[in-house]
Amino acid sequence: MAKILLVEDDEFIARMVRMRLGLLEHDIQHAENGQEAVDLALASDYDLVLMDMHMPVMDGHEATKTLRDKGYKGLIVALTASVMSADSEKAIKSGCDDCISKPIGEDFEQRITVLLK
Repeated sequence: MAKILLVEDDEFIARMVRMRLGLLEHDIQHAENGQEAVDLALASDYDLVLMDMHMPVMDGHEATKTLRDKGYKGLIVALTASVMSADSEKAIKSGCDDCISKPIGEDFEQRITVLLK
């Protein structure tokens, strides 16, 4: 069981991801924007941060860069609705370790399991 911070402003997507990861018995904490994500990630240890890239208050790019600038070494994976390679590259340049595209596919749980190993 992993401790995962889900950063997602869309409540429908957040519920779906929490449900799918909950079936794998992961402990899921939810933040609705990048500022909440920064505050939570710096205050606790997470095995994985799933970071939406397009959010209000502070987007995922800025939140990831802020975390890395403050020394956060944990695994951060971008959740992005864009399938353009330039957007994935931007997420990686911001400090993400990997990208998962939305809509989330049927291999989502398998990808999370591989990332956590």
